[in-house]
Amino acid sequence: MSANLESIRRKVEAGEVLSDAELTALRDVAAGSEGPTLWLAVAHALVNAGAEREALPLMERLRRDFPQDLQVRLGLARALLGLERHGDAEEVLREALVLSPGDPEAVKVLAVLALRRGEKGRAQQYVTDVLERDPFDPEARLLKEELEAVELPSHAPVEEQVLRPEFNAALAAALRRAGLQFRLQGRDVLVKLSSGEVARVNVASLYSAYQGGKRGLTEYVEKLAAQIGGMRTELGEDATPLLRRLRPVLRPSGFEAQAVGSLHRAGPAGLEVFYVLEDPEYVRYLPESALKAMGLTVEAADSAAWSHLEASPAPVRPVVVDRGVVRLAETFSGLWAVAEGDGHDAARLLTSEQRRRLALQAGEGALRVNLGWREFALLCRESDAAECEALSKLGHAPDGIPGVFRLSAEGLTKL
Repeated sequence: MSANLESIRRKVEAGEVLSDAELTALRDVAAGSEGPTLWLAVAHALVNAGAEREALPLMERLRRDFPQDLQVRLGLARALLGLERHGDAEEVLREALVLSPGDPEAVKVLAVLALRRGEKGRAQQYVTDVLERDPFDPEARLLKEELEAVELPSHAPVEEQVLRPEFNAALAAALRRAGLQFRLQGRDVLVKLSSGEVARVNVASLYSAYQGGKRGLTEYVEKLAAQIGGMRTELGEDATPLLRRLRPVLRPSGFEAQAVGSLHRAGPAGLEVFYVLEDPEYVRYLPESALKAMGLTVEAADSAAWSHLEASPAPVRPVVVDRGVVRLAETFSGLWAVAEGDGHDAARLLTSEQRRRLALQAGEGALRVNLGWREFALLCRESDAAECEALSKLGHAPDGIPGVFRLSAEGLTKL
């Protein structure tokens, strides 16, 4: 390791903000590495700079690629905390404790979160657990002092916790009262905006952020409905910036009922091609009404979207299916995942560069395909009976595309 790289890593570990040149150098070195260490340093550097939204997809990808790595879990929790997604962060920290029971770093953060919720007893137990393992842990000792100084009202009434189904029902009622067209779908809610666009908002994050009890729920979801209904997208009249951000996605037949007014066309294998504007906040389907205002044709939008996707192929990784869960494999397994994790992997199967990369791994023959998850596309050789059977039994996520497909030189077809 060069002295310059080591210096950059020390700055990241110290929480310092890297210069643009240093961050670029770190990215370049990480691009040639195999393990998670350097990419994790890149993600932490982004968090240090306050760019948690940019760091989060990288952390999520590292968790998917290195599911047994403790530091990846801790880094992901840090990014989520920076975005104030405390519930999601706590879930990740508990995953970390499964990997490494009693890990002091995870336990200390859980103590802080418990204290934030007013759960002083639980926070004290977390701190005690850490100090029993290391009585000199400086952060745990500071937390102990803080807990001893905190006075929580013992007579304060404890409100009954709001469960996720109750939260979903209350939010749906508030959206209806606000006159919004919406559809709850798994962890998300699809909402048609006044601009004609359809936004996808993560309900799980909204629920995790809610810290109140049942008495405050109605007011909270009313504010959420107003915020969601007030979302706007200033597309402007210049088509060039829009075309740069346009990407295609594949959706199952009938999806237009969920994304009313969104531009789409018929795709292969009975699927539909929709067009998404890249945005860090939420999934934004391009409204068909935007084309006329910008003087664009459907053909121009379609060409631009596929051109951008052609230029950004995804890695092809060997995977295994372990008790219904897709995991990375260390060696050849007969199953592969196209796994950029940005929601476009199914559409990538239709691009020339992605097909070339697939051929390098799986050969030139026909492939069986499972598009059941938006985070990746799964494939195997059609000649491998056992792997084909595994794909057919795997099923799909609520927002995935059901069924099994065939990818060949003639294109994508439904089996």
